[in-house]
Amino acid sequence: MARGSTRPTSRDVAQAAGVSQAAVSLVLGDKWRGRVSETTAQRVREAARDLDYRPNLAARNLRLGRTRTVLLVVPALTTEFFAGVYTGAARVAAEHGFGVVLYPSPEGVGPARDPFASAQAALDGVLASSMAADALTAIRGDQLPLVMLDSDPAGSLGAATVNLDIADGVRQVADHLLGLGHRRFLHLAADIPSWTFEVRARELAARVGAAAGTTLRTAPAPISIDGALAAAEAALSAPGPRPTAVVCDDDKLAAGAYKALRRLGLRVPDDMSVTGLDDLALATALDPELTTVRLDAELFGERGMRALLAVLEGRAPDGGDIPVELVVRASTAPPNAS
Repeated sequence: MARGSTRPTSRDVAQAAGVSQAAVSLVLGDKWRGRVSETTAQRVREAARDLDYRPNLAARNLRLGRTRTVLLVVPALTTEFFAGVYTGAARVAAEHGFGVVLYPSPEGVGPARDPFASAQAALDGVLASSMAADALTAIRGDQLPLVMLDSDPAGSLGAATVNLDIADGVRQVADHLLGLGHRRFLHLAADIPSWTFEVRARELAARVGAAAGTTLRTAPAPISIDGALAAAEAALSAPGPRPTAVVCDDDKLAAGAYKALRRLGLRVPDDMSVTGLDDLALATALDPELTTVRLDAELFGERGMRALLAVLEGRAPDGGDIPVELVVRASTAPPNAS
């Protein structure tokens, strides 16, 4: 570094001390105890003193990046689920001096217009749902510190993934219906190419297929009540033995299934059991109330934000999927003997 031309940076201190920039931030922010050794801390302090390094205001805090702003990329907010994700993420961000900019992909999934002239200049990191992953290319978000939500841990774009235990939720649904005696199933499947929906289909097929005498049919549907109504009505009117249980990837799909069953003169749960997944407010607005899997959206957002903070600090985020819970209500019952 040419003396007098530029002020020394934390990178210069890190190079002089032989440590990472994250370690420099920890030591100079007095947050190093339990994270780096006393010897390392002393080496960093000496290097900073030798270089006459004075952190600017934006470098005093370990978590302070260029703007203290992260982007949350989600599908279009057609349900309250992602509003809950935002609430949880924003709460944790605020505790650490960050703000969260919400970026819903207007078409639900796929590319969207860049909300910034240069995302890389305006943001410190990105949280993104796998359902809106294509939007990342428009904002070059995959070139920033990135944590993916509901994404394949084995093949994700991000530095880390945070997932709900969707597979266990589907297993709980299948075991509940099998326990009631159901053997003929219709899967009303979200027609979206996303890892989370692939998991649902795979786990349902595995769980149902492991039981003797079962059949499973799949009807793809867009995540809309009208789309689900049309798909369910067509599937339930098809030739052959009628299913006795409809397993829906989402509570909104379940609402469409309810309408289809009513059109066909069938009652829930007397003639057909129906399950959802999300436990939105819609689940208790339906009559009868919907058996579904409760996902803690706010905790999901919190965990995602904590993982992104860890990535920004150079730490490994906490592992483990977030537990989910089957909520049994009045939409499921043993199959009609007929």
